[in-house]
Amino acid sequence: MTRIRVLVVDDSVVVRRLVTEALSRDPAVEVVGTASNGRFALGKVEQLAPDLVTMDVEMPEMDGIEAVRELRRSGHRMPIIMFSTLTERGAAATLDALVAGASDYVTKPTSTGSLQASLDQVAEQLLPKIHALVARPEVTRAPRTPLGAPASGSTPGHPTAPTRPREPVVTAVPRASATGRVPVCRPEPPAHPVRAVVLGSSTGGPEALSRVLRSLTAPLPVPVLVVQHMPPVFTRQLASRLDRLGPSTVVEAEGGEELVAGHVYVAPGDHHLELQRSGAAVRTVLTRTPPVNFCRPSVDVLFRSAVRALGGDLLAVVLTGMGADGRTGCDDVVTAGGTVVVQDEASSVVWGMPGAVATAGLAHRVLPLDDVGRVVEAVVARSRAGATRVAAATGGVA
Repeated sequence: MTRIRVLVVDDSVVVRRLVTEALSRDPAVEVVGTASNGRFALGKVEQLAPDLVTMDVEMPEMDGIEAVRELRRSGHRMPIIMFSTLTERGAAATLDALVAGASDYVTKPTSTGSLQASLDQVAEQLLPKIHALVARPEVTRAPRTPLGAPASGSTPGHPTAPTRPREPVVTAVPRASATGRVPVCRPEPPAHPVRAVVLGSSTGGPEALSRVLRSLTAPLPVPVLVVQHMPPVFTRQLASRLDRLGPSTVVEAEGGEELVAGHVYVAPGDHHLELQRSGAAVRTVLTRTPPVNFCRPSVDVLFRSAVRALGGDLLAVVLTGMGADGRTGCDDVVTAGGTVVVQDEASSVVWGMPGAVATAGLAHRVLPLDDVGRVVEAVVARSRAGATRVAAATGGVA
């Protein structure tokens, strides 16, 4: 059996031993080396050629963010999982690392737990991500977009919130499918209104969300609801960063707010985000009911509540991520008459969530990441054009 070779990078000898022992629980994983900072890690990568690197964020001499930049700059494509603290500073640094080219992240155990609890937490977080990321083809990283550059496909002079600074975004370049699976798309549903876009993502999601929102040429004329599998603090930082990328107003949902067109609502970590009709208005609801698909927030919870509130007047989008969260929700959307779009395997970091939807025959379109934003705009625009024609034909108001 070929084992997955892992390099562990952390300035704490205790953490290096903790991660090494946690990974030793899996006979398919082998820790081939350790390094105490990013500078040493660069040399160890050249020497050991690991399949995957776990990287601490904050280290002396060269931190994890700069080490990720150097590795990607020098052409190394192995997955890199950041090891972060569950703090505002740790969340911000982790998102910086994802922008620099890291593949995913896990959070460090709290110091209050026992050694056994810490080992369990590290193993439960890291091992599934290692298997998912190494099982995929290596990710080729595109050059980062220069700060302030217009989004791909945008029109010079178009009012896309020019006062907002644009952050660089690193995206996975579409590549050949690892499995050769060609999902069969459902026939396009009959024309229907779209009153909201609901979107789910996980591993690789912050990067994918950045790309999709940045590609929009204007705020959508409907609200967008997002579930990204992330812990508290991280989702607030993510919403703040996404707000600076494109024309939409992006906020972390607070619960109880009435949905507004052109706004994107990100589910806060450790809370399910649901929609609830309140008279003519639709409002957000936050709950801490049990996790669904081992996740809170859960994509399925959002999608199913959206169907209860809006019926089939939905566009559901599922981007890169581990697991199958979103498949049941997409089934509900399809049954209600809505439209489902998923990211394709070649451009996904992990084709778990979108693959589960596609292989279940629930996707109307399976698209490269760079096409998702354009198609979302087109589907929403077509639905509104149809509503206008119906209103004109009946003498009503669109």
